[in-house]
Amino acid sequence: MDMDPELSAVLDKLGVSQSAFPVDSIAEARAACEASFTEPHKAFMESSLPPADAYTLTDHTVLVDGGEITVRCLIPIVDDEEERFPVLVNLHGGGWSVGSTEMDDCVLRIRCVKYKLSIVNVEYRLAPEHPFPTPLNDCYDALRWTASNTSLLKADLGKGFIVGGESAGGNMSAVLAHIVRDDPFFEGRRLTGQFLCEPQRDICSCAGAIYPNRLKSKFQSLFELTGEPTLTEWMLTPFYAWYNAPASDPRFSPLLYPSHKGLPRAYIQAMGLDLLRDDALVYAEVLREAGVEVEIDLHPGVPHAFYYCFPFISAAAKVRDGADRGIEWLLRVNRD
Repeated sequence: MDMDPELSAVLDKLGVSQSAFPVDSIAEARAACEASFTEPHKAFMESSLPPADAYTLTDHTVLVDGGEITVRCLIPIVDDEEERFPVLVNLHGGGWSVGSTEMDDCVLRIRCVKYKLSIVNVEYRLAPEHPFPTPLNDCYDALRWTASNTSLLKADLGKGFIVGGESAGGNMSAVLAHIVRDDPFFEGRRLTGQFLCEPQRDICSCAGAIYPNRLKSKFQSLFELTGEPTLTEWMLTPFYAWYNAPASDPRFSPLLYPSHKGLPRAYIQAMGLDLLRDDALVYAEVLREAGVEVEIDLHPGVPHAFYYCFPFISAAAKVRDGADRGIEWLLRVNRD
């Protein structure tokens, strides 16, 4: 698959052929994520922000095992003060080790107002200081907090209760969809949708050896796309090491759950030049086989998370538009 010509021209102008994202230390990786992903995306999206009087923004503290986390809550402001909204719980990407709520802050403010959607943006604790399963457990606690604070959030979970995220955030969203399905705490307030953008799962090393034989041949992108910009094969090793999750644990590789039946409908995005592309495609296939409603968008010619680094190109706008359509689809069944 050829690279998107507009992206290729930008990379040529910058003299970039492979990612220069440093992973020699966690401090370098976090600084690079801020400079190369968060800041360009935020600077570009700020011009599209809705007026400040169209929503409220409040940070709340959530107590979790061993500490506390912050959730940034966005609530639309409408004329009818009694109106209640569906909820999206957002889990940012970053290999479980880098990134923050700032990565998606602007686009979430836009979607809060555009779709009359209450949003809980989760600042979970990061590896390696907090390895597996702490980031996942923090996000689970944020989901419980959301379900328990509908009045505060002006939320009606019957109108929609979605968990979603990009990359590692997509991974944890897929895992949480399984956990919530089976958790008595969520009886009567189950998730209604999962938004999985480039969902990251372990398809290398020993995990590939324990996947069902019928699926192993479908994982080709990791071997075909080892040197694409924004995410290279050599970058995965430290992120997996920092997270330090057992490869055979379904809370790390949700494809390994014995059953995918009864999960909420899923919208999935995949990038054609992403070495994790086949993670998304295979997971969509497995969900469909289990009777789960799935919509998937495959964006050709672009690598992992490129739209954070280069939000101004046409392909990035297509990813954002696709995500908007995905949210509309996830909400449609609850609003019709």
